Amino acid sequence: MVSFVCISQMKFDKEGNVTSFEKKKTELCQELSLQTRDLRFQHHTSLTARNNCIIIRMETLRAVVTPQCLLVLDFRGLGLERWLVLELAHQLASHTNPLPFEFRALEAILQHRVSALQARLNEVHPVILDTLESLVDPKLLSADRTKLHVLLQNSKSLSELETDIRVFKDSMLKILDEDEIIEELCLTKWTDPRVLEESSLGIDHAEEMELLLENYYMQAEELGNDTRELKGLIDDSESVIFINLDSHRNVMMRLNLQLTMGTFSLSLFGLMGVAFGMNLMSSFEEDPRVFWLVTGFMFLGSGLIWRRLLSFLGRHLEPTSPPPVAHAHTRTITFLFRNSSS
Repeated sequence: MVSFVCISQMKFDKEGNVTSFEKKKTELCQELSLQTRDLRFQHHTSLTARNNCIIIRMETLRAVVTPQCLLVLDFRGLGLERWLVLELAHQLASHTNPLPFEFRALEAILQHRVSALQARLNEVHPVILDTLESLVDPKLLSADRTKLHVLLQNSKSLSELETDIRVFKDSMLKILDEDEIIEELCLTKWTDPRVLEESSLGIDHAEEMELLLENYYMQAEELGNDTRELKGLIDDSESVIFINLDSHRNVMMRLNLQLTMGTFSLSLFGLMGVAFGMNLMSSFEEDPRVFWLVTGFMFLGSGLIWRRLLSFLGRHLEPTSPPPVAHAHTRTITFLFRNSSS
């Protein structure tokens, strides 16, 4: 059954000429002297050398680099056609890089991968900063559920991006730690006599390959640092949001307690009005001044009791206000947001 599996391919030669065709998987393996398992691309991100070929998997991109050409496999429907035709062919045809063909092909693919990761970070970065800036406002009495949902979705995207960056870094670091693998990636080093002559003259292609991989490893490291900084900002903002909400909740609870005390004071001295409102005869209702005297005494007593209770509340419960860290945090987010916009 494997012999009937056809793979769509786009072939780039050293001059940047492009041809697309389909070929059976077994025929491709025989042409490249590879095993069938070598083209399974089991790992999400991988870069390995087999039989004078470099087998690359960068997320959806699957490619095989030889000393003479670059084969991009299963490229249809992945949104890579524009990059393949307009950018990759031009990069491979460039004669400004004196290094062998596999260096240009590998650099173009790594640059595309790092650019894709950078584009994903640029997409979520301003959205997260804008959302955080609005959520940490200490004047808000409640958090906007819509903005919280937006923040949650972008946080998930940021976590996925951090994972992809870490996988890319680990794959690069694994190669950088093994000198033999770096030597194997220099495909033309032992096949082209001119390359052997350059090696004898002190031009070390293995060292150039190591510098190439290290360059993109450092770029991925910077992306990882930016991602971790943004995640840390989200965690700090979450704490500020909870502090602001707790502060407003405490203010409402304090107000509710004050109103309860006022109600208690009125109810306590309102008993006098209840007593005089009973249908019982006494000598007090004959005096017209008693009504105003009792009413005044009720309000005066209620006010004194309420004042006394408020004084007790003030001694034991200091009034709370939104924490100043929220203002500082807002200024920090605003500063970062302006920098990202510029």
